[in-house]
Amino acid sequence: MCKGTKKMLENANIGNEGENAAAEYLKKRGYSIRHTKWHCGHLELDIVAQKDGMLVVVEVKTRSTSIYGNPESAVNNKKIRRIVNATDGYIKYFGLDLPVRFDIISIIRDKKTGLMTIEHIEDAFMSPMR
Repeated sequence: MCKGTKKMLENANIGNEGENAAAEYLKKRGYSIRHTKWHCGHLELDIVAQKDGMLVVVEVKTRSTSIYGNPESAVNNKKIRRIVNATDGYIKYFGLDLPVRFDIISIIRDKKTGLMTIEHIEDAFMSPMR
């Protein structure tokens, strides 16, 4: 095993757990999940959902601690541009004509108990002007 690989696997696992928890959270609140981990080239959308005639693109950020800040703080301008570009590809690929909202689901999973604290930030950011 390469140096650092174990930590990378742990991070991938917590990320997958968070995305699964976020999808379940959204389903319980009436969202229809269209896709999870949708790829457009090197770009990825964590969750694409639909509710009340709106396409909702959800970026999921999961951490095991908030010691370095809240998970949603990792969604910077570069990440936003990548999400918007991937969303543009998604809309074109499926030929959709729906309003779009960008949300963030921030999850902190307690290492000891495994319990997850979920915060859903609706309309977290807008598409930047190009």
